[in-house]
Amino acid sequence: MKKLVKKWLHKEFPQNHIIRKPFRGMLITALFTFIFAVIYQPLNAHEAKALTLIETMAVYCLIAALSIFLLIHLIKWIPYFSGQKKWTFIKEITAIILILLGLGIVIYFVAFWLEPPADRWNLATFLDSVANAFLIGVIPFTFFSGLNYHQWIHQKEINITDQGEANAGEEKIEIQSRLKKEKLRFYPSQLLYVESDGNYVNFYIRHEGTLKKKVIRNSISNIESQLSSIPYFCRTHRAFIVNIPQIAEKKGSSSGYRLFFEDTKAEVPVSRKNKKAFDEIFHNYHL
Repeated sequence: MKKLVKKWLHKEFPQNHIIRKPFRGMLITALFTFIFAVIYQPLNAHEAKALTLIETMAVYCLIAALSIFLLIHLIKWIPYFSGQKKWTFIKEITAIILILLGLGIVIYFVAFWLEPPADRWNLATFLDSVANAFLIGVIPFTFFSGLNYHQWIHQKEINITDQGEANAGEEKIEIQSRLKKEKLRFYPSQLLYVESDGNYVNFYIRHEGTLKKKVIRNSISNIESQLSSIPYFCRTHRAFIVNIPQIAEKKGSSSGYRLFFEDTKAEVPVSRKNKKAFDEIFHNYHL
């Protein structure tokens, strides 16, 4: 049971929208907290000098939003939360707790300046500020984490990787669908070619000695962008992307080529428009 919980907590999880887009998250948080504070007045805040209660709430919400923006950037500087590493459910929860804790500390000290003088320098007042920050701030964070969680548990993941089929040093590719409700994972050396088919894209992948067709809802241009980090994947036609080292034979002339692969009768065209770029990559990578 303990191992299952640990595996679940460290499973890859979509990053919260507020954390992923700090500026947009700042605006969302400011709007939500202001509406919430005006309606329910949960902070028991007093009017600041020369300000009405609503204006005081607006200042609190503005400071809170700016604080969240800065705290998110501060969190992202920490190696554990680095964007270069996968985002997990435990990272999501930990980041939100740290951000809201930081927000509570900011609100505590801001009150010394914003509200009338009072005996605020005590543990009870500090804990009250932190509690209020969590009670209000957790709602927008939870909303977006909840949306991600719904997609996460319903996400269809097509994982056809086999370590025995990978070349030395290869890392898995992860392809997202347009709606991000499904993913396709494979090693680069498994892919023969990609074909556009209306609103869908067909991946022809060699797995366990057979050629398999996997379908993802997306555009060929978006897939080209997702595969752009691998230099030997080449767009040969408006509807095709090929894995250059997997080409078994090339036929054609200056007007274009026809490409052939082992274990399949499929032919992939190279258009005149894409021929020059194809020739350069083919010369560098074809084995």
